[in-house]
Amino acid sequence: MVVAVNKWDGVDSYTRDLTKRAIARKLKFLSFARFHYISAREGRGLAKLVDSVDAAYRAAMAKLPTPRLTRALIAAVAKQAPPRAGLSRPKLRYAHQGGSNPPIVVVHGTALNAVSDSYRRYLEADFRRVFRLEGTPLRIEFRSGRNPYVDRRI
Repeated sequence: MVVAVNKWDGVDSYTRDLTKRAIARKLKFLSFARFHYISAREGRGLAKLVDSVDAAYRAAMAKLPTPRLTRALIAAVAKQAPPRAGLSRPKLRYAHQGGSNPPIVVVHGTALNAVSDSYRRYLEADFRRVFRLEGTPLRIEFRSGRNPYVDRRI
């Protein structure tokens, strides 16, 4: 996704500043998108806009190799471990790509139902930085394996 704000040629600097702040506040949920302020009539900013559209498409269709995803996951966890949930801490083991357009990263481990939304956003930002995924949303899914010993009696 790329956001283009047109009619930028006929606006004074005060209005530009107000408009940029209002856009940043109202479109905060589009933090992954690039914003371009253009003048279509004058042709200003169009080349950078087209470059951003191409980059966003490449990011949406990116192939993320499992070994690199897992290394990025391990590095992110080493930098900031997930917070405890009760007596246990979620353990993130490995990651692989689950789809593209938008990219889906599937993280496997244990006790992943206790991963907070803030930690999910942290992982998303870190994957986005490592793989340069600007201009596309990124989904992270958590999958925990079933405990084979849960029904066993001692």
